[in-house]
Amino acid sequence: YVGDPINAVRIFNEKRVDELIVLDIDAAVKGKDPDLKMIDNLATECRMPLCYGGGIKTVEQIREIIELGVEKVSLSSAAIENPEIVKNGANIFGNQSIVVTLDVKKVNNNYLVFTQNGKKNTGLDPVNLSIKFQEYGAGEIVINSITQDGSMKGYDTDLIQGIYKGLNIPMTAIGGVGSLNDINNLFKQFGI
Repeated sequence: YVGDPINAVRIFNEKRVDELIVLDIDAAVKGKDPDLKMIDNLATECRMPLCYGGGIKTVEQIREIIELGVEKVSLSSAAIENPEIVKNGANIFGNQSIVVTLDVKKVNNNYLVFTQNGKKNTGLDPVNLSIKFQEYGAGEIVINSITQDGSMKGYDTDLIQGIYKGLNIPMTAIGGVGSLNDINNLFKQFGI
């Protein structure tokens, strides 16, 4: 069952999860368009708000995905390559429907945004970029710490702090969680 997105949705339905984000992390790298049939199946099965990301390059693709019953779309590579998609998407579908996901890696003590599954260094600062996307109308920012991802050693709180203090919109942090204590400690540190 591991890797089967429909089965994963069923499990999360049973666990009464508040919201689910499904990211096709290979779509942009392989130049694939969103798999609308799979997204339709996910939206049909899902009993919670659903966010989909992966391979989205146009406002028309955003429309198609939202029309399938998905509440939010996550933009990453497309947002960096064409920030207008964030602005146009927010104007048409509402800020709450547009999420920007940034993959961040620490390089020589500097945080930088990467695309293409962490292979392409954009040279962009995640703090400034997050603020820019907020100004463009994104309703939420997701920060993925590539450096911490899979380590199970906890969040990169320095990275999160730098971005969190500049935002007025919701932010989700991923990468590094190994236990519920990691989540609790993050909430305590930020007074949530």
